[in-house]
Amino acid sequence: MTWALHSALRQALLLLAAAAELSAGLKCVCLLCDSSNFTCQTEGACWASVMLTNGREQVIKSCVSLPELNAQVFCHSSNNITKTECCFTDFCNNITLHLPTASPNAPKLGPMELAVIITVPVCLLSIAVMLTIWACQGRQCSYRKKKRPNVEEPFSECNLVNAGKTLKDLIYDVTASGSGSGLPLLVQRTIARTIVLQEIVGKGRFGEVWHGRWCGEDVAVKIFSSRDERSWFREAEIYQTVMLRHENILGFIAADNKDNGTWTQLWLVSEYHEQGSLYDYLNRNIVTVAGMIKLALSIASGLAHLHMEIVGTQGKPAIAHRDIKSKNILVKKCETCAIADLGLAVKHDSILNTIDIPQNPKVGTKIVEEYQLPYYDMVPSDPSIEEMRKVVCDQKFRPSIPNQWQSCEALRVMGRIMRECWYANGAARLTALRIKKTISQLCVKEDCKA
Repeated sequence: MTWALHSALRQALLLLAAAAELSAGLKCVCLLCDSSNFTCQTEGACWASVMLTNGREQVIKSCVSLPELNAQVFCHSSNNITKTECCFTDFCNNITLHLPTASPNAPKLGPMELAVIITVPVCLLSIAVMLTIWACQGRQCSYRKKKRPNVEEPFSECNLVNAGKTLKDLIYDVTASGSGSGLPLLVQRTIARTIVLQEIVGKGRFGEVWHGRWCGEDVAVKIFSSRDERSWFREAEIYQTVMLRHENILGFIAADNKDNGTWTQLWLVSEYHEQGSLYDYLNRNIVTVAGMIKLALSIASGLAHLHMEIVGTQGKPAIAHRDIKSKNILVKKCETCAIADLGLAVKHDSILNTIDIPQNPKVGTKIVEEYQLPYYDMVPSDPSIEEMRKVVCDQKFRPSIPNQWQSCEALRVMGRIMRECWYANGAARLTALRIKKTISQLCVKEDCKA
């Protein structure tokens, strides 16, 4: 009985010790608990953590209470920054922790690799954006082209002015029903501002000549700079002289000034003749005798019309060209000529017997054209007008006409006309009308169609 009593007491003591141990809680290492010999007790768990602070590893060991444990905050690690462990036995946090180190086989990126990694995606993204914008613009342009008229008909003003008629029809209507001085100013400005320039076809002292298109028709656009406003105004004024229009004078269409934002351009719009000037035509082509007569007759006809005075209520004054030369004469498709470039022309007032010479500093051609045969043995290859005046006016030399011309009736007549135009006395020279009649008779005799 005594032995049984001792055994029961021993079990009771063990249970009491276990209960006391359980009531005391979990014992953990606490690096922050200096006063309790770096030990703490808790009902939760033991906690150990290592974190990277200012480039160094910092170890923390402590207790986690039951509410903190239930919050599930302290027992989670973060990659490469913190490592945390929680355990549930006495002093189980007395362990050594280290942050994971980078794998030695992991490649290290240098500046070039980083630059490539950054640049390539940015470039691809930029190209994608540009292609998207380009595609959108292409769709917009195609949509606009479907919605708007032809580029040669901006604002559809061609239809407002043209109304199914060509430029020749418009000019004929004005000439037949009006004074013959040209289209109304508003119509001129409308035409000039709806012309699409195509290509430059010539240059001169005044500026440039362009080939343009208006409502599907070819036109020539002579563009003056603003400093040559007097020349532009004078030529436009001469072209709009009453009853000037003639088949052998360049057909005037419109005059306008256009501001392109940087400077002012002065436009003179006329008929377009693709064969160019007589100078270029003679250099490109071989002219037959019949062709020579046809060209000469058309020039004489145009010049005679210029010189002729038409008396009447709306008459035409006599006009002197003052700069007639092969470069100022255009060749039409039908192999006839049209006199152009009237910027230096003057009008004669028969009532007052005066000539309206404008205040224009420009004069006729100063230098005789290169490669001309007359006087080639008397003057330099590029003579000035003073040298030519000395030979022609003072010494009264005249070009020699080849004897071969006498064997051809047409050339013989042309030679006689030339000689009669060279007289020193102006009153003795042939008039343009007389020249026209003589060449007309020659044309009939040679059976050439003018």
